[in-house]
Amino acid sequence: MGKLSGKKILIGITGSISAYKSVVLVRLLQKEGAIVKVVMTESSKEFVGELTFSTLCNSPVYSNLSQDNQWSNHVELGLWAELFLIAPASANTLAKMTHGLVDNLLTAIYLSAKCPIMVAPAMDLDMWNHKITQSNLQILQQIGIQIIPVGDGHLASGLSGPGRLAEPEEIVEIVKDFFIDSNLLSQKNILITAGPTYEAIDPVRFIGNRSSGKMGIRLAEEAVKLGAHVDLILGPSNESILSHSLLNVIRVESAQQMLDEVTKLQSKIDCFIFAAAVADYKVESPSQEKIKKTEINLDLHLTKNPDIALTIGKSKRSDQISVGFALETENLFENAKSKLDKKNMDFIVMNTPKVKNSAFGFDTNQISIYHKDGRILEFELKTKKEVAKDILHEIYQLQCR
Repeated sequence: MGKLSGKKILIGITGSISAYKSVVLVRLLQKEGAIVKVVMTESSKEFVGELTFSTLCNSPVYSNLSQDNQWSNHVELGLWAELFLIAPASANTLAKMTHGLVDNLLTAIYLSAKCPIMVAPAMDLDMWNHKITQSNLQILQQIGIQIIPVGDGHLASGLSGPGRLAEPEEIVEIVKDFFIDSNLLSQKNILITAGPTYEAIDPVRFIGNRSSGKMGIRLAEEAVKLGAHVDLILGPSNESILSHSLLNVIRVESAQQMLDEVTKLQSKIDCFIFAAAVADYKVESPSQEKIKKTEINLDLHLTKNPDIALTIGKSKRSDQISVGFALETENLFENAKSKLDKKNMDFIVMNTPKVKNSAFGFDTNQISIYHKDGRILEFELKTKKEVAKDILHEIYQLQCR
């Protein structure tokens, strides 16, 4: 049995001379045991015929929004597939996907699909290098679509450089890795805190911090891709979040509200990830009315907020994993180890705003991971999506021990 045995994969084929490689791709996926269906755009038929794919798949090729005076159910195809793989994906189709334009069956399926989506771009060098194309790819990545890297070499135009469709064998390996990863955290319940907390001064003012919630949100999005059920307890954040059947988002504002939600769920959780930047202090007696400006200085009496990670660390079971974050500006390792020990964590993720394009507000981060057994792992600057994958794979490794 192949590694893709029984996996339902919908292949989308768009107008590119590299469409001929999709024939090999379909055959290789089938050899791995996948059940493959094919949807083609009209322009793709100029490069390869429907008959080839219908013969390989022993099923009709889908290409029109209506066929034989009947409506093609794009929703049904989007629900059938466990993976929608568009290979090749032309610059034109990538642009339509980015902006939600629907003028064929493939883009209609894309907008209704509930499964993960991958695209394998293919185009000429100048099109690939164009700022619009690169911007479109970035947007697609941000909304959770996996981009398969293009190849580099001779192109149909006679130019040489990036833009070639990845080789079918490479695409199959990426698909196999995807399905392996999608089960890494299957059946696990993960709780993630994210974002800042706001502590009221009066009905319109608050004490807060610069956290955007990006890191915690990326962790939640990547965890569900690995099969985990995730409860994301999110403080005030304007970041968009991918919807997913395994993701439950609970909105809170204050540290006490966040703690209350964590303790409600505590007993069912396999792993806690404390990524929120919780305010250390709150106003002891917030005003019920807006405080008016006067010529006299305003004195606020602050009191300590509950430490959520510490509270859970004192009461967590031996089979529960706790992961924290340490954002420090000095004595990084000493301060991180102190938090690790005090809060009974399994490992702590360390970072500092002193590293360029790292920490609050950025889409990138550079981290180190400090395990309670003393191991220290160093990572280069990466997107927060990639950082999230690194952290979750460390959690997986802990569960395997």
